[in-house]
Amino acid sequence: MTHPTGRPETGTQPEETLGALFATASRDLSALVRGEIELAKTEIRQEVGNGVKGGAMFGAAAFLGLLAVILLSIALAEGLVELGVVPWLAFLIVTVLYLLVAGVLVLVGKRAVSKVGPPERTIRTSKDTAAFLKSPRSGNGTSPTT
Repeated sequence: MTHPTGRPETGTQPEETLGALFATASRDLSALVRGEIELAKTEIRQEVGNGVKGGAMFGAAAFLGLLAVILLSIALAEGLVELGVVPWLAFLIVTVLYLLVAGVLVLVGKRAVSKVGPPERTIRTSKDTAAFLKSPRSGNGTSPTT
């Protein structure tokens, strides 16, 4: 049987030095961190792939929606022509209708954007964490030396 350091074990196990224990712990921690990083990379690759597929589907849906709006606009203008409106005026009416809808959307969007502010809770907790890390720790009877 071998010891975790690679040396064969004997009946009486020699006490490892602090340096050897530190080296073993450091090596194991490095291996653990490398493994976690590789796992994160793999998961991120998979998630990015799913995001790209979803984005492509949304892009295709937006394109088809745009085509539908164009065809609907033409149909609406042609419907006005059938009701007796001059063709140029019918298309102008549809254009003005879209401009009004766009104006309302701009106003609603502007109102929503004006409500955006800094991430106050994150800033507060970050400041609290920084203050905690800078403050001398009590409870163990010792204070850090600088």
